[in-house]
Amino acid sequence: MKGLEEQLLGRVILTEKQELEAERIKLMEDVTANKRKMQQLEDNLLYKLTSTKGSLVDDESLIQVLAVTKETASEVSEKLVVAADTEIKINIAREEFRPVATRGSILYFLICEMSMVNVMYQTSLRQFLGVFDLSMTRSTKSPIPSKRIDNIITFLTYEVFKYTCRGLYENHKFLFTLLLALKIDTDSRKVKHEEFQVFIKGGAALDLNAVMPKQCKWISDMTWLNLVELSKLPQFSEILNQIPRNEKGWKLWFDKDAPEEEQMPDGYHSSLDTFRKLLLVRSWCPDRTIAQARKYIADSLGAKYADPVILSLEATWGESDPHTPLVCFLSMGSDPTNQIEGLAKKVHLECRAISMGQGQEVHARRLISQSQNAGGWVLLQNCHLGLDFMDELLTSVTAVENPNETFRVWLTTDVSEAFPISLLQASLKFTNEPPQGIKAGLKRTYAGISQDQLDVSNLQQWKPMLYGVSFLHTVVQERRKFGPLGWNIPYEFNSSDWMSSVQFIQNHLDDLDPKKGVSWATVRYMLGEVQYGGRVTDDYDKRLLNTFSRVWFGEHMFTDTFAFYTGYKIPKCKSMEQHMQAIEELPLVDSPQALGLHPNADITYQSNTAAEVLETIMNIQPKDSGGGSGETRESVVYRMASDMLDKLPRDYIPHEVRAAVFSL
Repeated sequence: MKGLEEQLLGRVILTEKQELEAERIKLMEDVTANKRKMQQLEDNLLYKLTSTKGSLVDDESLIQVLAVTKETASEVSEKLVVAADTEIKINIAREEFRPVATRGSILYFLICEMSMVNVMYQTSLRQFLGVFDLSMTRSTKSPIPSKRIDNIITFLTYEVFKYTCRGLYENHKFLFTLLLALKIDTDSRKVKHEEFQVFIKGGAALDLNAVMPKQCKWISDMTWLNLVELSKLPQFSEILNQIPRNEKGWKLWFDKDAPEEEQMPDGYHSSLDTFRKLLLVRSWCPDRTIAQARKYIADSLGAKYADPVILSLEATWGESDPHTPLVCFLSMGSDPTNQIEGLAKKVHLECRAISMGQGQEVHARRLISQSQNAGGWVLLQNCHLGLDFMDELLTSVTAVENPNETFRVWLTTDVSEAFPISLLQASLKFTNEPPQGIKAGLKRTYAGISQDQLDVSNLQQWKPMLYGVSFLHTVVQERRKFGPLGWNIPYEFNSSDWMSSVQFIQNHLDDLDPKKGVSWATVRYMLGEVQYGGRVTDDYDKRLLNTFSRVWFGEHMFTDTFAFYTGYKIPKCKSMEQHMQAIEELPLVDSPQALGLHPNADITYQSNTAAEVLETIMNIQPKDSGGGSGETRESVVYRMASDMLDKLPRDYIPHEVRAAVFSL
């Protein structure tokens, strides 16, 4: 880690203090040359001393060499002293920018750790250095060094956050953001190593029979073990005694729907910062860990890190060049083909698609060759079915000279351990999953709507119905995360369902008879039975979808009192900016009732998510992840193994044993 930090520090100084780095390099060269000169003189003197015959005093050449050596040694020594002083001054100036290099090092090694979460999350150092250099170029300039350093660190952290999250699956984006906050705070000593260990492990390693007996029956065994482990931290040393003394207060707080939002008993609410509150919530209420962790992220990194990163295919394409493939990781209902082809039309380029499989390499090779010469995009779908062609693809894309500037190659693939790492490290990676949460889902949907599409109809019903379809689209996708509680069968609802539904609404309004008004029976049937319902095979799921259509779509949706759920109204807006502003005001965390679910549905989901996040963090901890005075798992194993070896008797010597046996 220190090696990379020094390398990054050199890049920072080269950009920010170019003359300083040049002086440092020249100084190193001079010092090396002077030391080499000293070595040569010493070698020459030693040779003369060993080769001289007779009296040393009579050898004039030796005396001359001694004089030159003495004079030169004096000069070199003076230069080395000056060089040492100069080096100290240069290092002091360089050290001022070390925080930038330290942050860069933390970010890169965190990105590397993510490859242990999913083998497809591969990022090369060259790619990271590109983002690092870009951050120094684009961050706000300032003549004050401390302000300039803050600007670089702030810009770099968010730029790496966006770059990395773009290529992560939705269930890993929160994990990455939480790790980012924890790594930064651990490095700055805001979070101690012991606290980090309590957060990820809780009391899982403790034995209930070996700890202080549980004094309140309503506390579960696992919660009590968590609290015992928590009590080992200074801030919580008295908590095991405080709980029985104020049992009613703790029980009242524990039974709240969202205890992290309530006043914590025994003064903990005012005495703890956000992370220590997270430790308390994680120990008491595992199902509320994620909710409190979001507050910790917003407090530690900033509110913008708590918001999901919305994919912009156009921006991703803008970052690429003819030698850089663009790879999309597939998941249920997230095929980006329609969006890629739509973007190609928007920028007036031809997009040729081919689905990989046995024997398709010949056609793919031909399409790539044609597009490199004539321009345009090539979309290779399901590349996990054509892995043998991937190495050849990388060579043909990166090694070709002077390809057409408009040439791009897009790939879609499932997760595969056999997928070439070199191709992943040379490409821009992205996922096309719907983001988690109603707010994020609507933001993504409306990010793909232009002002012209919003103004395509002048009827007053158009904009509310467009918002209604978008809300329905977000809800049917969001319910999937609840498993069988959301849908009995997981369906691949995707953007094509939304597009066809919006097109139907638009056509229906174009043919509208003003006297008869909207045919709500038709609208509900098309949404509940055809557009979305066409995918649904389970009777109860179909019944639910028709209920959404019946309750949310009707003349009542145009009234001021209508709401999908409390806090989720249809905005009365005319422009895209107003719509995005209204969506921005929606709650960051949704109640299950907004999705038509019972509040208890969230408990299982949040508990499972928290357990998965904490287990993943524990599994990817690197061997040298001390971060403090505590022992790592590997050092504990090494110490135990050493103890066992020390207890073993010494190795026997065969002839001594044989002699002892014969003497019996």
